[in-house]
Amino acid sequence: MSMPELSNVVGANPEQTAADAATQMTKANQRVTHFMVGAQKLMLEELVFLGNEFFDRAQTETHLFSEFVSKMAGAHSVKDIRTMYEECAKHQLEFIRRDCDRMFKNGERVIDAASNLFKSHPLN
Repeated sequence: MSMPELSNVVGANPEQTAADAATQMTKANQRVTHFMVGAQKLMLEELVFLGNEFFDRAQTETHLFSEFVSKMAGAHSVKDIRTMYEECAKHQLEFIRRDCDRMFKNGERVIDAASNLFKSHPLN
């Protein structure tokens, strides 16, 4: 420490130093509170998304199963069963592809939201 810095520290007003420390603590507490609220919001959004995904998946699986049963009931020969199997397999693969796309997009959204949370509420 140089001599002018030392004289500033020695001559500092104790009430001013305490007020500055209190202000810094208040700002730090606000940043932590905002960060925690943002993290809770992100987790709640993910729980809502998960619930919607479960419901959507169950609905789609039910639709695919009813379509399978309907086609199976309409099949009267081995050729019809093979055609039905091919069509249902295509539908199932398309469903899996769309499901994976949705999950991938959600993963990107979560990563963006989490990085924005850390950017907007730095803890230091």
